[in-house]
Order: sequence, then structure tokens, then C-alpha cells
Amino acid sequence: MLNFVLFGPPGAGKGTQSEKLINKYQLVHISTGDLFRAHIKNQTALGKRVSKLIAEGELVPDKITIDMLEEEIDKNPTAKGFVFDGFPRTIPQAAELDKFLEEKGSKIDGVIALDVDKDELVKRVALRQKETGRLDDQAEKSQKRIDEYFNKIILVLPYYDEQKKLTKINGIGNIDDVFNNLCAVIDKY
Repeated sequence: MLNFVLFGPPGAGKGTQSEKLINKYQLVHISTGDLFRAHIKNQTALGKRVSKLIAEGELVPDKITIDMLEEEIDKNPTAKGFVFDGFPRTIPQAAELDKFLEEKGSKIDGVIALDVDKDELVKRVALRQKETGRLDDQAEKSQKRIDEYFNKIILVLPYYDEQKKLTKINGIGNIDDVFNNLCAVIDKY
């Protein structure tokens, strides 16, 4: 089993690159953002709780996120591996993911961080909001999410760096060039 965390701020290209990775490596993509949006769309009890938090640009509590993630992993018992997108966002989440995967006889093989500067992120998210209408991409909310990444979420990277699992790659440039750089990292495993 091959498990990777694709790490980066909103607008870094995690979703775009994840699609390409799952096609090439036959992995299951788990995006906490997509899971949250699906629960919100289906107006589940969880979706209603999460909707308010996301609309305010807040992070969903660890317990809710982890339970939902574990449920999604359990739905895919024959998966060749997973690409985690948007998770973990905190060191306790990273430790909990490690623990859960270890109980399943697996682990995180690597963490690839897409490095994109704030100015580029703002442009990308504004374009995505125009194209998709995602509420969490509206200017004020997206800026709050970008700031949240650079002020808090990025603090997870040293956790993986200490385990020698972290690789940073330039997330700016041609989509295929970024993808080829991702593949060069993954192919080492």
C-alpha cells in the first residue's frame, strides 16, 4: 500500500494534482474538503455542523475530521493506497492518522508539500471561485484560509520532516511539470 499526504495551502493545486496521481498510481483520493462538501450538500447531521464552521472560515474539530476520514478509509479495503489532501492540519491529527494506519498495518510513506507563494494563491483561488462558485473561495474567506495555513497548518511539516518523510516541490508552473516532479518523488517509494 502506498500512502501520501499532498500538502499545501488553498489554491496550491492539491486537487488538480491528486486527480492525476490517482489515475497514474491507482490510489484513492481522500480530500477532507470534498468530504465536508458532500456532507453539506446531502445535509447530513455532520454536514449541518460543518457547514457553519466552513462558512465562517474555521477549521472543523479534529474528532469530527478523524472520524469521517476513518470511515472513508474503511470504505476502501482493497485500495492500493491513498492520497490524503487537506489532512492532517494539526500535529494531533497527524499522530492520530499514523496510529490509525498502523492499526491497519499501513503507514504514511511520504508527504509532498506544494510550495506556492501567497500572491499566486490569491490569484488562483479568485479564479477558482469565479469558475466554480465555491463559497469558501470568496475573497475574505479564502484569505482567512490562506492565513490559517501559513500561521497554523504549516506547523505540521516539521512533524513529517523529523520522520524523513517530507519533500517540498515548487507548485508554480505548468501543471504537467509539477506532476512530473511529484511522480519523481513518488517513484522513489
